[in-house]
Amino acid sequence: MARKILMLCGDYVEDYEVMVPFQALQAVGYSVHAVAPDKKAGDWVHTAIHDFDGAQTYSEKPGHHFTLNATFADVQPEDYDALVIPGGRAPEYLRMNPRVVEMTRHFLAADKPVASVCHGAQLLAATGLLKGRKVSAYPACQPDVELAGGKYMAVAITQAVTDRNLVTAPAWPAHPAWIAQFIKVLGTRIKN
Repeated sequence: MARKILMLCGDYVEDYEVMVPFQALQAVGYSVHAVAPDKKAGDWVHTAIHDFDGAQTYSEKPGHHFTLNATFADVQPEDYDALVIPGGRAPEYLRMNPRVVEMTRHFLAADKPVASVCHGAQLLAATGLLKGRKVSAYPACQPDVELAGGKYMAVAITQAVTDRNLVTAPAWPAHPAWIAQFIKVLGTRIKN
């Protein structure tokens, strides 16, 4: 069973998409290290709350300060069993950081479990390793997925897609399906 999970964050990460999996994965026994470029343990990132309230795209409201619990400069991806990429606007920025892209590439190339939600697909696409992979994401990320050679899966906003070690979803309303599928990929069994 995977025990240590890396979570890649940045300013304006989506509030629910970082906090809910961070807490849920800890609740079932994983050690989750949340990091952001140029930040250390105890620093925080801004979050944004994205909501679906009838506009052509999501609306954005200020979220919380999410405190990081590990130092980005100290992270060695080889030390982690799995990766989580929350959405929001952070992945747009993260994909411009060569070290973040290399870290993400490590998990995909090694077939380690990877969970990505919403705009996290922008970071996945930057790795060059989506060719032939089934990927769900926020609909505006469909071109990123397809230009990277992936097959965009237009599922309901409450659903998730698993393709071998990769679990993806369109947005935070998919948390129950996304987290359940990721936990299964991690090899965790939860009994009622």
